[in-house]
Amino acid sequence: MACLLLLGWARWARIPLRMPRGADPLWLAGVTGTGLVLFNVALVRGSEHAEPAVIGVAVAGVPIVLAVAGPLLEGRRPAARILAAAAVVTLGAVLVQGLGRTDAAGVFWAAVTFGCEAAFTLLAVPVPVLGRHGPLGVSVHTTALGAVMFGILGVAVEGPSAVTRLTTGDLLAGAYLAVLVTAVAFLLWYSCVAGIGAGRAGLLTGVAPIAAAVTGVALGGPVPAPVVWIGVLTVGAGLAIGIGDRERRPGPPDPARRPRVGPAPGAPRADDTGVVVRLREG
Repeated sequence: MACLLLLGWARWARIPLRMPRGADPLWLAGVTGTGLVLFNVALVRGSEHAEPAVIGVAVAGVPIVLAVAGPLLEGRRPAARILAAAAVVTLGAVLVQGLGRTDAAGVFWAAVTFGCEAAFTLLAVPVPVLGRHGPLGVSVHTTALGAVMFGILGVAVEGPSAVTRLTTGDLLAGAYLAVLVTAVAFLLWYSCVAGIGAGRAGLLTGVAPIAAAVTGVALGGPVPAPVVWIGVLTVGAGLAIGIGDRERRPGPPDPARRPRVGPAPGAPRADDTGVVVRLREG
């Protein structure tokens, strides 16, 4: 469903999509297999052995990994300010989530969730997959591969008859996951990574536990304890430190060192995703 929604958006917005070529299918399969398929399996299995807070704390460590590995894979050195911000955001997320109870199996699945969450971003960065296909293209291809992988896995583990046991609640939950958690979220996330880099984008994962706490209260849950509010303020401080950093992204080559080809400086052009952008001087 998510893939069809994304395809419909591409058609409506007249954004061209490219077919994967060369090593693209391998990298896209890696993104899908870790960040979509195994990640969700780990969430489900981990919830059987650990409280949600344990899984949340594991995911809370992702900003530090992206702050270090993201710039390196983009050909840049990690910025000290982003590293500091990632540590602050992670601390705040841990305060919001708490530690929770678990067993050895829960710790294992939490570690798998952590690795898959990081791989979902990092496997799209080191090769020109995101640059060539754009946020929409990567989202379309990963959701298409995910549907195939989940289909095969579902038939092998639960059997074809499992679909007959779906309830109305299951279908409504699936629709919510397809539209917001997959189609919209994938497109927004990869657009963010392409726009500000993996290191700074990783800081935004610290918003997830805050959103969960606020949503819990809105749905009738208890008001969070004071330590949770301290964690919220800590995450906000980390975001202010990192997002406010005007990190210079690699610009185009010096025009004085090679002949200029194409439109004049400042002339609008369309990039690979169909979005009109302006050429930036080095």
